[in-house]
Amino acid sequence: MLHRAKKVGKIYDDKWNGLGGKMEAGETPEECVIREVREESGLKIRRPKLKGVLTFPSFDGVDDWIVFVFTADEFSGRLLEKSPEGRLEWIPDGRVPKLNIWEGDRYFLEHLNGRRFFTGKFVYRNGEYVKHTLTFY
Repeated sequence: MLHRAKKVGKIYDDKWNGLGGKMEAGETPEECVIREVREESGLKIRRPKLKGVLTFPSFDGVDDWIVFVFTADEFSGRLLEKSPEGRLEWIPDGRVPKLNIWEGDRYFLEHLNGRRFFTGKFVYRNGEYVKHTLTFY
């Protein structure tokens, strides 16, 4: 798994987080994840697999976030040595839970290699995990 350690600031607190970002006008979620991974890592992913859709009500204290969760096994290119998003590093799946990640991420990351699609809602207040729900299909 490829993770980035976002710069310290406000609610992020130097947490490890998957690559991604906001969709641009006219983009599909697939086009967005391909573009974001390329911009942030230098890697060109092929055939990303949509694993789930998550909502984060008022995550930043203002806006609801909708997150499309993808995995990708096929890629080309070289990992950027320096990324504006922070330090990039390949992390073995088993080591990810030991990192400084968002508490709620622990509940869905374990399902990324599964076959079932999932949706979920993760509630945070002031950057602190409150509760979540996950539904599998």
